[in-house]
Amino acid sequence: MVVETRRSSGDTELVRKVVLGIGYWVQGLRCFPWMAVNFFLKDGLNVDPSTLQILQNLVNLPMVAKPLYGVVSDAFYIRGQHRLPYVALGAFLQAVSWLAIAILSPSSITIISIYLLLSNLGASIAEVANDAIVAKLGKQPASSSMKTRSSSSGDLPSFVWMASSAGGVLGNLLAGVAIGRLSPQTMFLLFGLLLAAQFFVTISVHESALGLPKTVTKAGIRKQLSDLSSALKRPEIANSIIWLAASYAVIPALTGTMFFYQTQYLKIDTSVLGISKVFGQAAMLLWGMVYNRHLTSVPPRKLISAVQAMMAFFMVSDILFVKGVYKQMGVPDSLYVVIFSGVMEVLFFFKILPFSVLMAQLCPPGCEGSLMAFVMSAIALSFIISGFLGVALASSVGVTGDDFSGLPLGLAIQAVCTLLPLFRSSWIHDDTRSKARSKEE
Repeated sequence: MVVETRRSSGDTELVRKVVLGIGYWVQGLRCFPWMAVNFFLKDGLNVDPSTLQILQNLVNLPMVAKPLYGVVSDAFYIRGQHRLPYVALGAFLQAVSWLAIAILSPSSITIISIYLLLSNLGASIAEVANDAIVAKLGKQPASSSMKTRSSSSGDLPSFVWMASSAGGVLGNLLAGVAIGRLSPQTMFLLFGLLLAAQFFVTISVHESALGLPKTVTKAGIRKQLSDLSSALKRPEIANSIIWLAASYAVIPALTGTMFFYQTQYLKIDTSVLGISKVFGQAAMLLWGMVYNRHLTSVPPRKLISAVQAMMAFFMVSDILFVKGVYKQMGVPDSLYVVIFSGVMEVLFFFKILPFSVLMAQLCPPGCEGSLMAFVMSAIALSFIISGFLGVALASSVGVTGDDFSGLPLGLAIQAVCTLLPLFRSSWIHDDTRSKARSKEE
């Protein structure tokens, strides 16, 4: 039975945080089955580092089609709703895919890839709808004071960021413990049942309970595409998105290589890897809190550029780690993996929070879902390009599943590539609130 009652503003705020909190928390918890996937492919199917990284990137292809999901959710209502039904659909597709992997136990890489593609399709649809809700609620009336606007536009994105991070902390902690005690199929089954629970919770709440602004007319796909095209023609939006996407795409990712280096060469225990990911997710959670309390007034260009520079610094640190410098200083490999590798893995995503707030402020009314979906799609495509560049880089420097002698050179090239986008940081739009303050003065 769908809940559809009149609510006070306090009740509405509670429903928003419950629905969005569960959605983003489960989204963060996706690391739980994915860690099992990595070990299952490496140990169960004996794939090499390049194959693992190629597979990790190929199954992310549904993420690239996010603008289509955004346009559809903006244009088509389901029983008078156009956000929550898509969240429910996404949860349903994910539940089906993970339960199928758990119950059918496929041994073919092709079959597993199909199920993982279906899972990421569901995750993409749910993320687009959730992001659109956050973008819609993050927009404030023009009459609002600058201080109120700054607070409200950052509070909800920070809340869902922290919910996702909390899910990541729990998921990685449980995965690190479960890897040695449960079979991958059992882990897939548990996560599939959790997604089924999310599906039933979501369909029990009517979208009106979220207090979303009413849309007078229901525009078709052609109108939504036109609105999205108009939004992307704005220099402040287009240039910012181009910079963000390029800042990821130009970095050759070596995630698969580092995973093999830590597990095959250094023989790092799975529990240590789990703790490392927990540490990284805790860093993301802390980042959300710090941003919400102290950094919302910092211009996005300055903040995002600082994160980009920090990424290059951590890559240089990885070079010293691979060369054994830290070990000679008395720092155990496991300690470095827990702290530095854990933070490095999530540092790539630190830029997304301030950028999402900026896009919510610049986004024209009526195409929040389409624009935010386009942004996330551009990021997903950038990660795929980055992943394939990483495979090419690892191959060119001679890194294999047994030979990591060329890894320091690969990391050095990666660090240089990370610094390149800083020379075009002027493409990131200046904070709209800082411009408004200057006009008032």
